Amino acid sequence: MLKPLHNPEDGQMRVAGLMSGSGTNLVEIIKTEKAYEKEFGKFPYAVVVIFSDTFDCNAARIGKEYDIPVVMRDKKGFYAKRNALLRDLEVRAEFDAENVRALAPYDATVAAYAGYMSIATAPLISAFLGINVHPADLSIKNEDGSRKYTGDNAVRDAILAGEHELRSTTHIIEPIVDGGRILMISSPLEVNFHEWFGYSPSKEEINQFFKDEPKKAEEITNVHQSRLKRIGDWVIFPNTLTYLAQGKYLQDERGALFFEDKHDSAQLQKIPDGYRID
Repeated sequence: MLKPLHNPEDGQMRVAGLMSGSGTNLVEIIKTEKAYEKEFGKFPYAVVVIFSDTFDCNAARIGKEYDIPVVMRDKKGFYAKRNALLRDLEVRAEFDAENVRALAPYDATVAAYAGYMSIATAPLISAFLGINVHPADLSIKNEDGSRKYTGDNAVRDAILAGEHELRSTTHIIEPIVDGGRILMISSPLEVNFHEWFGYSPSKEEINQFFKDEPKKAEEITNVHQSRLKRIGDWVIFPNTLTYLAQGKYLQDERGALFFEDKHDSAQLQKIPDGYRID
């Protein structure tokens, strides 16, 4: 039997926006909500609180601009008080448990990981249905079946591997970092090697160039990451949350995901590698 990840009959989906830095992904989520509300009234989801694990971010500014409550708790200070290293995930679980208690008054059921740079541990994962956007096509696998482009350097890794297209992916937050079930994969961004090389280089030439010209390599990575954010992250993150709030994402008793086709509600697509928007 299929059940929606969020049942719209339970009311408007309440979202906690989690962020650590600029919050640009969160702003796009909020803008989508507010634009619809202004024109048509109530939207399927609402960002009801913003949470940040650092005071050195844009959370307060975003909260002020959009009249959304903000909860801020400094992760580094939490660790320093306990004389612990930031990689200590037992302390992270303590931190997450306190964060869940701090967010409890807002009755959010979904957490949008919008540039949230901390690894989520069990208390946070179990408290909310977490949705993340990652700047890579997570359906691409290594020979051993593991996901190829995970982690903070996914865009750089894909370029170094000679990929001619980059995509973003939304997925559910689960215990393995960037390993959660895929929800949506974006349209492609072409990697225009001619723009930088004047010709189509081999994988070996790309890797050598990145070694010889680290500043130029960083520029290439940043330019592509910025472009991907605009046509990937900022499109599929709000779309994923909208479809989730409308009850279009369903799962069976084994956790396999299905998507109710937006053009034909009688059609269900099994999405082992995500619903693509090509």
